[in-house]
Formats: sequence, C-alpha cells, structure tokens
Amino acid sequence: MNASALPLNSTPLCYSIRSPPFVINQSIASAYYSSIFGTLGLTSNLIAFVVLLKSFQQTHSRSRSFLIFLGGLVVTDFMGLLVTGSIVISFHVTQFNWRKVDPYCHFCNFMGMSMVFYGLCPLLLGAAMAVERFIGINRPFARFSSGMPKSRTVSMVLMVWLIAGCIALLPLTGIGSYHMQVPGSWCFFNISSEGNDQAFSLLFSLVGLMCIAVSFLLNTVSVVTLIKVCCGQGSLQRRRDHEVEMMVQLILIMAIASICWCPLLIHILKSATANPVRVPADPRVADDPRNEIVLFYIRMATCNQIFDPWIYIMFQVSQLRSLLHKLCCPEVLSR
Repeated sequence: MNASALPLNSTPLCYSIRSPPFVINQSIASAYYSSIFGTLGLTSNLIAFVVLLKSFQQTHSRSRSFLIFLGGLVVTDFMGLLVTGSIVISFHVTQFNWRKVDPYCHFCNFMGMSMVFYGLCPLLLGAAMAVERFIGINRPFARFSSGMPKSRTVSMVLMVWLIAGCIALLPLTGIGSYHMQVPGSWCFFNISSEGNDQAFSLLFSLVGLMCIAVSFLLNTVSVVTLIKVCCGQGSLQRRRDHEVEMMVQLILIMAIASICWCPLLIHILKSATANPVRVPADPRVADDPRNEIVLFYIRMATCNQIFDPWIYIMFQVSQLRSLLHKLCCPEVLSR
C-alpha cells in the first residue's frame, strides 16, 4: 500500500492534532542539541558499559547482582538514545515530510512506543534496584545462595523490560494514542484530559512517580540501616564498604532521575487532571507555549540517560572510593 491508497481528505490518527509541516519557532527546533547530547550520551554509555564489564569480572559474587542492574540500565539508556536520537537527527538533517514517509503512522507509533519504553525503563529499574538493595541490607538471611542472585536479577531486569513494553503497546490497543509533536522531529502520546488519552497520561505519570516514591522510601530505610552498622569491624566492615558504595550510587541515580523526570511527570499529571483545553484551529501552527514546555521537559528527561553512566564511571576512581570510606567511617580508619 502507498499514500495514494488513502481515502481523499483522510487524516491518520497520529496527524489528527498536529499535522506537519509546522510553522515553528526555530529556537525550539535546534539540531545542535540533538546531535551534541546524542553523541555525548552514546559515548558515555559505551564507556560505562566497558567499566561495568571489567568490574563484573573482578568483583565478588555478592555485588554482581547490582552490577547486572547497572548493566541493564546502561544498555537501556544506550538503546534509547540510539533509536530516538537517530530519528530526531535524521529529521533535522533531511527535513523529511512525515506524512509522505509515514502515511499510515507506523513509524510515528514506533517512535512513540520507543519514547515510552525507554523512558519508563530507567525509572522501573531504579525501583527494582531499590527493592534489591532493601532486601540485601535489611533482610540478609532472605537472600539465596551465591548462585541464585544473578539469575534472579536477570529475571527482574527482563520483567522490567516486559512491563515497560506492555505499557508502551497500550496506545495501539486504543488506550491512549501516539501523535506527531512539535517541531515535527518526534512522536509521543497525546497528553490530554479527555477519554482514553487521559487514562494513558495518568498511567504513565503515576507509574513514573510511583517508581521514584518507592525508590526514595526504600533507599531511605536502607541508608538508615547502613548508618547503624557502617562502622563495624573486620569482615563485616569490609562487606559494608561494598554496601555503602552501592547505596551511594543508587541514591545518586535516584536523585538524577527525580530531577530529570519529575517536571515532565508532574506536568503530564496536571494536564491529565485539568479542564480540557482547545487545540489551535490550524494544526500546522506550533506557537502554542505548551509545545515549548513539553519539549523542554522531554530534553530534561533525556539528560537522565546522559548523567547516569558517569555515576558508574566516577565510582571506579580509586581516590573517590577511598574518600567515600573516610567520610563514612573515619573512626575505623583512625584505629
């Protein structure tokens, strides 16, 4: 099938609200942002993956489950930047017409699903890591033998990907819908307070905020527990040093995710619960300030995929690890 097979005057769903080509403000459609941040993010995640692979080979089995989570996070961030960044940069370079290239919205739906999938995965993985650390620190006797945590962790990572994938597929079943977004370089679900679009907007925002809340709660409890036992002696102290390192990394991951994602998630939640707002009569006009707000929040969320890998990279610097131990347990080192 091709575009000529479409009925006359028909408008595919993904172009029904905003139809390219747009009359846009060039200040919000910068190709430099996509190129620079995409390259920086991909390079950072590649370096982080190599660092984690070396750490996995050198570390003992107790810490490997945490490294598997980090590896899953790095792979997810890398693929998210690669898939979505390739589409965005291609648009800025070629300025292709979406309605000619993708008359049936298949490409737009794919990008929308990618945005949702690769957006939710880091948040869900952060919550799963918080659960794993909570169990490991507060319920040490509930852990399996040395051979089991690795397989259990892999299963949890796969489960996170499955959950995120199922949520991303919901708009294709009628719960929500993917639409072209200003400046015409990307697709995302329709943020709306009406019908099924409202249901999906609430689902996406509440799942993301719930993941951040769970991470904050469980990480706080784990930190309190570590503070109580941090300055022990002997083998227990050496084991807790590893726990402290992992918890500090996890707290930084949670903090970065909260800063990068909360503005977008809260904006979606507020928009989904607000009174319906009329869309401009001409869908090609893109001067609605809400477009710039959403684009800015999306760019903030993208920064999460760039900052995350540097947490793992920096924690392999021996000086930083030594400083962390001195700050946590100065009295032990002074003995």
